[in-house]
Amino acid sequence: MVVIKTNDLHKTYNESKVPVHALRGISMEIHQGEFTAIVGPSGSGKSTLLNIIGGLDTPSEGSIFVDGQDITKFKENDLIDFRKNNIGFVFQSYNLIPVLTARENVEFVMLLQNKDEAERNKRTKEPLDAVGLSDKFDVRPTELSGGQQQRVAVARALAPKPKFILADEPTANLDSHSTKNLLDIMARLNKEENITFVFSTHDQRVIDRARRVINIEDGIISSDTKQ
Repeated sequence: MVVIKTNDLHKTYNESKVPVHALRGISMEIHQGEFTAIVGPSGSGKSTLLNIIGGLDTPSEGSIFVDGQDITKFKENDLIDFRKNNIGFVFQSYNLIPVLTARENVEFVMLLQNKDEAERNKRTKEPLDAVGLSDKFDVRPTELSGGQQQRVAVARALAPKPKFILADEPTANLDSHSTKNLLDIMARLNKEENITFVFSTHDQRVIDRARRVINIEDGIISSDTKQ
């Protein structure tokens, strides 16, 4: 089943005298359960593509269908609701709320979704256990290592049980040991829960674990291979 489909996506930034063409006609499909890496050098357009897929940015031209719905036609409030209920995000900078504990950070999206307390408690415990942080529930981000913070971010993305997870350079700040642990967790959840993962990365360690690799150069797809 196709969960993401892009049709001739273009993105041009006009913030300077010379327009920057970040995407130049991207068309692709992502299927349910894929473990896909979007790769390319800095400035290739991979993060822009991920942001547009997630509804965090809008294309200059083209359309994007997520779960059969053209999100480029959504009004802002509808887009916010769609992101909240369908997409899990893992950011390079973690984006954890520093005054909240690990448990509260994971629970936050479900509060926005108006889930009842019993369901929030269950869904918070399960992903934190899954990422090996069952003993860090009441610890704030500043007391956690970089690898632990990234695992909280993964748990937060998983807790609402999204249709797919978008991860932008998720291993950029991690050492080899933490990277392996994080990729092991994601691969297991992909296999056991059939959660679709799409990574933006230039980390060879992530590329080696992906089952599909989409290369982007200068805003266009240069290759698309399964491995």
